[in-house]
Parts: sequence; structure tokens; C-alpha cells
Amino acid sequence: MSKKQNTKKAAVEHTGIKFFSAIGRFSVRFRWFIIVFWIALVPILTANFPSINDVSKNNNSDFLPKNSPTDTAVKLESKFQSKDTAANAIIVAARSDGPLTIADHQAITKIQDAVKKSNSVTDVKDQGISADGQAEQISVGINGDAFGEKALKVADDLRTKMKSVKAPAGLSVHLTGDFASSVDAANANQKGRDNTQIFTVVFILVLLLVIFRAVLAPLVTLIPAVLALSVAQPVIAESTKVGVQVGFITQILLIVLILGAGTDYGLFLVFRVREELRKGAAPKEAVVKALSRVGESITFSAATVIAALLSLLLASFGIYKGLGPGLAIGLAIMLLIALTFLPALLAILGRAVFWPSKTTKRELKIGLWGRLADRVIKRPVLMIVIGLVIFGTLSLGVLGYKAGGFGNQSAPSGSDSDTGQKVLQRHFPASGSGPQLLIFQFKDSVWNNLGTIQEVQDELTQSGKFKEINGPFDANGFKVDPTALKQVHDTDTSSPILLAEKQFISSDGKTVQFLGILKAGPSGSAAASSAIPSVRASIDQIAKNAGAEQNSIYSADSVAYDVNHVANSDLKKIIPVVLVIIAVLLAILLRSLVAPWYLILTVGLSYFASLGFAMIVFVHIQHQDGLFFILPFLLFIFVMALGEDYNILVMTRIREEVHNEPTMKKAVTKAIGITGTTVTSAGLILAGTFGVLGLVGGDPSVAQIGYGVAFGILLDTLFVRTLLVPSIVALLGKWNWWPSELYKTIKE
Repeated sequence: MSKKQNTKKAAVEHTGIKFFSAIGRFSVRFRWFIIVFWIALVPILTANFPSINDVSKNNNSDFLPKNSPTDTAVKLESKFQSKDTAANAIIVAARSDGPLTIADHQAITKIQDAVKKSNSVTDVKDQGISADGQAEQISVGINGDAFGEKALKVADDLRTKMKSVKAPAGLSVHLTGDFASSVDAANANQKGRDNTQIFTVVFILVLLLVIFRAVLAPLVTLIPAVLALSVAQPVIAESTKVGVQVGFITQILLIVLILGAGTDYGLFLVFRVREELRKGAAPKEAVVKALSRVGESITFSAATVIAALLSLLLASFGIYKGLGPGLAIGLAIMLLIALTFLPALLAILGRAVFWPSKTTKRELKIGLWGRLADRVIKRPVLMIVIGLVIFGTLSLGVLGYKAGGFGNQSAPSGSDSDTGQKVLQRHFPASGSGPQLLIFQFKDSVWNNLGTIQEVQDELTQSGKFKEINGPFDANGFKVDPTALKQVHDTDTSSPILLAEKQFISSDGKTVQFLGILKAGPSGSAAASSAIPSVRASIDQIAKNAGAEQNSIYSADSVAYDVNHVANSDLKKIIPVVLVIIAVLLAILLRSLVAPWYLILTVGLSYFASLGFAMIVFVHIQHQDGLFFILPFLLFIFVMALGEDYNILVMTRIREEVHNEPTMKKAVTKAIGITGTTVTSAGLILAGTFGVLGLVGGDPSVAQIGYGVAFGILLDTLFVRTLLVPSIVALLGKWNWWPSELYKTIKE
């Protein structure tokens, strides 16, 4: 290299190297203090901050904006609850061999009395007997204990109290409804989270053992990620006090992101430390040199993902709003640990980290990926064409895209709430088949004008939107006209008919709700959700005709429609912001206005190919209702942002080697040869963690996320980063670095 080139090289050596070198020296010097500090932080935070399970929300409707139609519906439906009721459960008692007996009724009464004694119960209402006389349902209102781990204790307490009453032979009693289903789903999710964490750690350790062929290196690489997860969970839980929202998806993705991405950052540093040792550096010197070189890559990799996640604050949908800050906090903690705790640990253990493999001085070998890159960049146009064909073919799977999974979590198969729901469907078909709650609020009590309510029910029946309508005049199958119902209301407060009316007419008599079964399709289907706008229009007109002050529709399908609408709106709003953020960060890091364009384009193509693959597998082959509505968003965030992690590592190494090699192509070959193993290993680990999530996550929607993101990362790792990007770099030559000083000094 000429003196002029050496001068230029010195000119482009930026302050970043000095900055991360200083961090490395600090971490090495104060290594024992740093180790003790981070480890001691875990029990301190755990003791003083809340558990992340306590602050988690599980219902999608909880995350909708306050001005959404669903929010209005929830407020109207609350008229049927006590003031301090936060959630509802249903106790259903049934006999399969005939009508309920006197002994059955006595047992059911005792169960109601037992449940009322719970400190968490605000209201217990007998909602009457089924028309076939074989079942009775009871509404149970739950107070603010209805969320987080408290909800699990409440459900256990209620079921214990129910079982304390000895039921006659043949009488089955179950706790079901939204609250019980949510609790049972949370129990199943907890098992999925635990399995994900355990199997992810085992998977990473096994893969790291294969990669390093050393005893301590896998543990040294993984321990910082496990530590970061332990610190992040209570910190994120505490952040909910300032508005951050946390759901099941946030919790399980935090595990995958921290363990996966955190191990990747560990790989970046540990591989570079081994490289420096093999160049002849002493252990502590190797740590400082390694961090001075890859510290910037790790920081910008994390910053790219953090910035993309924080852009979710622009979202209206609470799941996205909570997902972004929560995961960003976790990744920021992971970054701090990767830059301090890991170097400190490496400095303490030294060469022992890589035992029994050798770290003595040796000549660097290019390796398989370098030889492959050398061949590929000789015909870069052919590789680019092959890439476009692969991406284009997979992207065709997006045609006919359908979304699903909008509703709240359903009861796990075989659970008590699932069994109870099936009993409801048999004996109370209107309330047990996912009906639409059609709610009307009037200025005065409807008991003085039941004729108007009959007209509302008739208009709903004649609207053509419903195949069945149930309301005050046919509660639980009891047919009654307005005059008879008024007479019962005025004379017989203990009538079974009047008990059933409590689910249709509020205690103040001003709010009425009907149960409607849609003609468009079964509850939970895409057709039912799509029909919501036209149903709302019909209800608006009927309410206007009846003089109702307010009206709304509330169901899993109406929630699904609102969730879909808000989620799609957020997706269109946030994607451009994320792209701009990533482009700016890449331009700053690489000091180029050219490279960011094709780096973003290649990851974008990888995104559409991954989404198409998910559609092909889950919808076209497995015939599922649609892709989990969050999947396109998560694919974009993780494949786009995490994909740039590998771009950053590869491109910064190419830029480094350009100073040491006579031509651009030789620099590319050497850089890919050195980083190929690192990128491949990191990609396999990250993809594997998402694959484990798909395998043991405990939910079909989570499986879609796991397998979908895993495929995207593998495609990006094995093809885009190691073959396609080098081809584009070789084709563009020095123009990759325009307009930086490197562009002016580089040889083709």
C-alpha cells in the first residue's frame, strides 16, 4: 500500500474505534466490578420491581385506542355489570341425562353462595335455566384482580369454592366465559413461555458447542443474553407504570429476541477475540482490539433494531405500542451487557474460553464462504438474477393474502373453560355460539315502553344480517310478549323468565342488548369480521328509528374488525419511518449514500419472500383461516431490522479489508471468508430460536410467527448476506462508498 493510501487510511479511521477501544480498556480494567454489578442487579430488580406476568394483558381489545367503536361498545356493555366489575366469568351447571333436579338446584344455590364469599367477586347473577331444563348459567363479576397472576389465583379460588359444594351425581359444573378462558389460555401460554426459554437455551448451547468445539465458549457467549433477559423482564414490568403496555406476544418475543440477538452479539465479539488471539495478541489486548473493531458493528446493529422498535410508538394499536418500547428496553440492556459484561468475562477467562481448541498464532484462512464468494463475485449479474427469481417466486405466495387471529385468546382445548363453553353451546345456543351483542341505550327505562323494544327486535330480525336474534322476549328459549313480560316484571321478581332478562335489560332499564348470530359466517371467520361495517350501519338506522341515544355491536368479530383496521393503518404509517431510520443509520455507519439503498432493497425482497412463504405453508397448504395479523408486522421489524445486523457486520468488515487488499474483489473475498462463519452461525442461532418458538410456543398463531420469521432469517443469512450482497458490492466496486474518502482512494 502506498504512502498516499496509508494517509487516506488514517483519514478514514474514525473516532468510533477509539471510543470502543476505551470501553474495552475500561471493561478489562474493572472486570471484577462489572461482573459483580450486573449479577447483583438481578435479585435487586426482582425484589423491588413487579413481575412481568402481573402487568401482562391478554385480550386484543385491551390494546385498541380509546376512541374506537370497540371502546364505545365496552362502555355500553358495562351497564350490565357492577361498577367495580373488570371482567366476567360464567358458571354453567348441566345434567346430560335429563332436566335439573331439586337437589341440583339446591347445589347450584350453594355454589352461588360460596362464590359470593370471594373477595374478588363483585356480582353474582342467576341468568336462568335453559329451555330444555337441563342447564343453568350464572354470571360472575370480577374486580380489578382480573389481570395478571392475580387472575390465576382468582380462578383457582372460584373453582375451589365451586368444588367445595358436593354436586349430585350426574351434575357437571364448569367455570367458563371470557375471564376463565383468558386465565386458562394464560396458563397454557406460561407453559409455552417456559418451554420456549428452556428449549431455546438448550438449542443455542448445543449449536455453540458445534460451532466453537470448546467447553467454555458456548457458556461465555450465552450467559450475557440470559443475564440480560433476567434484568430486562422486571425493568419492562416497571415501565408499565409510565404507559408501556405488555402482552403475551411481548413476553415471548422478548425471550426469543434477547437470547437470539444477544447470542449473535456475543458471537460477533467472541469470534473476533479468537481471531486476534490467533494473530498473536495477548488475551486482554485481544479483548480490547476485538471490541474496538466489532463494538461499532454491535452497537449499530442494536441501534437499528431499537430505532425500528421505537418507531412503533407512532402506532395506534396498543400491542404495537407496547411491543416496541418493551423489546427496545430489553435490547438496550442487552447492548450494555454485550459491551461491558462480556468483555470483562473474556478478560477474566482468557484463552481458557476456547479450550481445547487452539488459539496460538497462525495464518488466517479464507474458508468455505470465502472460496464460494470468490466464485460468486466473478459472475455477479448471474447471482443477482438468480436472487430475483427466487425472491419473485416466493413472493407470489402473498397473492390472496388473508389475515386472522384478531379475536381474544380462546380457551385451550380440554380445559375447564373449553368444556364449559361446549355445554353453553348445547343448552344456550344463542349465548354459547359467539353471538354479536347488539346494544341500545335509551334516555328512559324501557320497562315503560316494551313495545319499542319489540319493534327493535323485529327490525333486527328483518334486516337480513342475522339468521337468529334473541332478546328479552325469548330469553333462554322462553317465548313471551311485551305485555306478559311487563306483568312478570311488576308482579313476580323471582320468575325464571325475569332472571333470564338480566342479561338483556340493564338494572336501570335504560340499556338493552340482543344476541345475534350473523348470516355472513360463523363467529371468528373472516366473513363474519368483514360483515361488521354493514351490520353497524343497519344497527345505526334501527337505533335512529327507535330513538336510542347510543348503540353498538360488541363481539369477537367486531373486535377483530377494529383490530384489523387499526393494525393495517399502523403498518402503512410505520413502514416508511422504519425504512428511513435504517437508511440513515446505515449511511452514517458506512459513510455512503449508495450502499444503504441496495442493503434495504435486498432485505425488503427477503421480507416479501418470507411473507409469501408463510402464506404458501399456512394458508395455501395447511388451509388455515389466514396469517396471524401481527405476523407481517413482526416479519418486517425482525427480518428488516435484524437482517441489517448481518449487513452491518459484513459491510464494516469489507470496508476494513479494503484498506489491506489490493483490489475491491479481494477485499470482498477475504471479508466474506472471515465473517461467513460468524454470520452463518449467528443466523442459524437466531433462526433456531424462532424455530423453537414455533415448535413449543403453545399457540398456532405463535407457531406462525416462529416459523415465518425463522425462514426469513435463514433466507437472509444463507443467501442474501453471504451471496447476493457480495455480488452487488463486487458489481458496484468503489461506488459502494460514494461520496466518502474511501471512494476516492479505492482500487477496482
